[in-house]
Amino acid sequence: MTSILTTHVGSLPRSKELAELLFKKDKGDSFDNNLFQDVVQKNVEQVVNKQLDVGIDFVSDGEMSKISYATYVKDRLHGFSGESERKAPADLDDYPNYKEKIAKSGDTPTYTRPCCTSNLEVKDDNSLNKDIENFSKALQKSNYDRGFMNAASPGVISVFMPNKFYKNDDEYLEKLSFLMSKEYKAITKANIQLQLDCPDLALARHMSYKSLSDEDFLKRAEKQIEYLNNSLVDVPNDMIRMHICWGNYEGPHTHDISLEKILPIILKAKVKYFLIESSNPRHSHEWKIFKDIKLPKDKILVPGLIDSTSNFIEHPEVVADRLIQFSTVIPKEQLMAGTDCGFSTFAGFGKIDENICYEKLRALVEGTKLASKVI
Repeated sequence: MTSILTTHVGSLPRSKELAELLFKKDKGDSFDNNLFQDVVQKNVEQVVNKQLDVGIDFVSDGEMSKISYATYVKDRLHGFSGESERKAPADLDDYPNYKEKIAKSGDTPTYTRPCCTSNLEVKDDNSLNKDIENFSKALQKSNYDRGFMNAASPGVISVFMPNKFYKNDDEYLEKLSFLMSKEYKAITKANIQLQLDCPDLALARHMSYKSLSDEDFLKRAEKQIEYLNNSLVDVPNDMIRMHICWGNYEGPHTHDISLEKILPIILKAKVKYFLIESSNPRHSHEWKIFKDIKLPKDKILVPGLIDSTSNFIEHPEVVADRLIQFSTVIPKEQLMAGTDCGFSTFAGFGKIDENICYEKLRALVEGTKLASKVI
C-alpha cells in the first residue's frame, strides 16, 4: 500500500520572543540583530522538529524570519516607501457590523505595507541566504531532505505593495519577476522546493480588484501567470509548488471568485504542485470541478483538508472522507494532503493556538493514513 504524502501551506506560529523582534524590525525600531539571528535559527530548528514529530512529509521553515508572506520583500529590495491604502474584502463591506467587530477585536494585522515608489533593486541577499542556511541546517540535523520554502509571487507583491513608480502594472510585474527569479533559483539550487504564494489569483479578486468584473480580473490573472512563468524559466517545475486561497480570515466569503473560473488560468503556471483551499465552507464543494476540468497528468493537487481559521481539531475520519472524495475525480498518485492556508501568515497574528496547530497537523497525518488504506 502506497500512502499519500502530507504537507501544509508554510507559515507556523512564531514564539513571542521572535514575534516581538520581527515587529521591531518591521517598524524600523532598534533591535539586537545578533539576538534576532539566534532566535530565528532556534525557532526554525524547533518548528522543523515539531513537524517531523507529528509526521508531516514535506516540512517548511515556518516562515520564521518573515513579518508576513508578502511584505518581507520590502526588506530585500530597494524601492519601497510610504504606506499603501488598505482595502477591506468586499464580503466584509457587506457586513459592516462584523467588519467593525473584527477591527475592534485586534484580529486585523498591523504591519508596514509600503508602495513601490522608485526603481527596484536588490538591497539584501544575506537574509535569503540566511533563511536557506538555517533551514538546511535544521533539515540536516534531523537527517531529512523533504523541505519547502515559501516565496512571494510577483503578483502578490504587486497587490500588497502597489505600484506608484512604473508607468503601468505590467512594467512593475516585469521588474518584480526579474528580481524575484533570483530568490526562486537560490531556493531550489539548495535542494529545497519552492512554494509560490499566489492569493493574488483568488483573494485579490474581492479585495484589491473588487471594482473589476470577473472578465477583467481574469485578464489580469492571465498577465500575472505570464510574468510568474517568466520568473521560473530557469527553475525545474518539479521543484515548484503554488498556493491559491481566498483569504485566511473568518468571514462570509460571499464575493469569492469560483475555482471553476480561475482554475484553467492557474493550470497554465509552470508548477507541479497546486495547493488549493478546499475546507473553507464556500469552497469545499469545488472538488466536483475536477470531473470536467481534468488535472494534467504531470501535476499534483494538494487540497486543503484542514481549516486554518478555527481551533476545531478535525477528526481524522473527516480528513479521510475529504481526501477520499477527491480521489473519485483525481488519481491517488496525483494527490497530496495539505492545509487550507498558513497558520500564522502574519507574525503575532492568527486565531490558532500553537499547540492546537500541531494537533490539527497530526489529525491531517492520521486521516491521510486512513484514506490511503481505502483509495
